[in-house]
Amino acid sequence: MKDIACQVLVVGAGPGGYVAAIRAGQLGLDTVIVEARRPGGACLNVGCIPSKALIHAADEYLKVREMAAGRRTPGIRVAEPEFDLAACRDWKDGIVNRLTNGVAALLKKARVKTVEGWATFRDGKTVAVDTSLGTQVIRAEHVVIATGSEAVELPSLPFGGRVISSTEALALDAPPARLVVVGAGYIGLELGIAFRKLGSEVTVVEATDRILPLYDSELTRPVKASLDELGIALHLQAKARGMAGGEALLVETADGGELRLPADKVLVTVGRRPLTGGWGREELALDMNGPFIAVDDRCRTSMRGVYAVGDVTGEPMLAHRAMAQGEMVAEIIAGEKRAWDKVAVPAVCFTDPEIVTAGLSPDQARAAGIEIRTAQFPFQANGRAMTTEAENGFVRIVARADNHLVLGLQAVGAGVSELSASFALALEMGCRLEDVAATIHAHPTLGEAIPEAAMRALGHALHI
Repeated sequence: MKDIACQVLVVGAGPGGYVAAIRAGQLGLDTVIVEARRPGGACLNVGCIPSKALIHAADEYLKVREMAAGRRTPGIRVAEPEFDLAACRDWKDGIVNRLTNGVAALLKKARVKTVEGWATFRDGKTVAVDTSLGTQVIRAEHVVIATGSEAVELPSLPFGGRVISSTEALALDAPPARLVVVGAGYIGLELGIAFRKLGSEVTVVEATDRILPLYDSELTRPVKASLDELGIALHLQAKARGMAGGEALLVETADGGELRLPADKVLVTVGRRPLTGGWGREELALDMNGPFIAVDDRCRTSMRGVYAVGDVTGEPMLAHRAMAQGEMVAEIIAGEKRAWDKVAVPAVCFTDPEIVTAGLSPDQARAAGIEIRTAQFPFQANGRAMTTEAENGFVRIVARADNHLVLGLQAVGAGVSELSASFALALEMGCRLEDVAATIHAHPTLGEAIPEAAMRALGHALHI
């Protein structure tokens, strides 16, 4: 096959890679992107998008079941519903197909050449791609590494048979009768809650002493209450030791005892790791930051003309962080002056209820030696929350005590993921408590809780 020469080569078509390629193409750079699987990466194909489809379906199914039992929305009565996970999976796959086809069309529109196959670096400017038609060699002036991440496999619980990752969980034909989730982080709890709502008996095993250890206890308390209400069994400070007899998970409890948890499926969600092997990294002179590729504030690696974006560069491993990095790198290659100076990268946990955070929590601000003002506004005092039967939760604001500069915003509650944009914008614009309090928010909405929290921090709350 004839060698390809280009200005920009992007390896990996996940959120960071495809955005970098599209933006480079828009800027008139001759761009090639290489991807061995479907465009969109893990997030679109086997992560963020399909999991949210399953979560939505589970929520709707639970609502209808509660309506049938007369426990929800007075005045509505329905027959006992049935759930078909295979049909739901087909619907979810249809959404994924639409989005992946959309990404492919956007790449084409930006005049980006897509090469399907596995890329292996020969040097910092050259890759050999194993395609269905043979080996394709590509040489580039600038290279963007966007190889993403993969699920962590426990040595005692290798994937296969009853032991699955989130990828396999999202492809099941039917909810497992007994599901044991190893890991009480956001992936494990999101899927565990969804399957419980679909009728599975769910048990969660977590090695630390609390669920969602990356979030503070004020935010996770409503989620813990929801787990209890749903009937999800939780074992904290417990370690999964392997399968016993092939049908039960062997667990070491906090007191040194032993549990055998019967399981039709064991979902292992103990984190993700950067995909730094299998593509010829050993042929490059890349500095590393622990398991990640080290980059500066322009996503430049230790090699001239070689950039890296997304999960492979470190935490937080979030699609929107990767997209922002990809866009920035394309503009830097095109000669624009850009640098990574984001004040906040919002994070959302799609549990029940949802959690959203941006910027510093009160504990993080205090640990940094900052004197703060902080306040919460509960959804029990919010009209929109009341009318949607979703009063559990609050919005919290964190600001400097001296000049009232907003340092962080957090919320827990039904639908609060949609507040993330307001949170991030307030931080990026350098708002103070007075700015947030003076911004008119539509009534009745959950967003009204944001200025109410700011007013409460200023000492003059109106509706509480």
